Amino acid sequence: MSIKPKKVLKIIAGVVIFFTLPTLLLYGYMYITHNEDLPIGIQGEQADALANKMLNALDYQAYKNTNYIEWTFKKRHHYEWDKSKNICNVYWKQYKVVLNLNDTSKSKVYINNFINKSNMAQELIEKALSYFNNDSFWLVAPYKVFDKGVERRLVNINTKEALLVTYKSGGSTPGDSYLWLMDNNGKPTAFKMWVSILPIEGLEASWSDWTTTETGAQLPTFHNFLFFGLEIDHLKTTE
Repeated sequence: MSIKPKKVLKIIAGVVIFFTLPTLLLYGYMYITHNEDLPIGIQGEQADALANKMLNALDYQAYKNTNYIEWTFKKRHHYEWDKSKNICNVYWKQYKVVLNLNDTSKSKVYINNFINKSNMAQELIEKALSYFNNDSFWLVAPYKVFDKGVERRLVNINTKEALLVTYKSGGSTPGDSYLWLMDNNGKPTAFKMWVSILPIEGLEASWSDWTTTETGAQLPTFHNFLFFGLEIDHLKTTE
């Protein structure tokens, strides 16, 4: 017995609703409970002073003297970053990209340990750069508050000072903003995000699981973000 077209459409509609309705309801709930407007802050010496307080709390000089950082992000991407040469080996699946961060055209691509110079190589270089920009940010973001193209603003939240940082240029998503929340010593505990890749503004992620590495640089090992954990392991530094 054949099924009538109208019944087929009803079945398809039912399946679509079954899978999408919970997602829409969750998004609506999250939007109502978490969405925040970008706060208004004040630029100037006070904002810069708070940024420097945060850097001092994390021993910025130790990070600056660190020439090599190795880590794995979410057990998916592994990095060997030579900061002194600005070159990073990026590993995922069967791929390895020797990423030249000063000039990506000089990067090299390996698939299953064999060098690859096909048209696919450029795509993998771009993917490796995107991975690096995202995953290294979750590792060293506090140390980037005085990077070129960064705007800093002082924001007061319930009598406490917070640092609003906006990346006007650079990276994969220029224009993103982050509001750093700190303890009384200036050490980051969390940030809120206004970023292009997230549909809800002001979502918060933790920056509380810190470790002091071999060089004295303080780096995070885990971030709690909504229902997810962003794990950073195999962390190693050398001067």
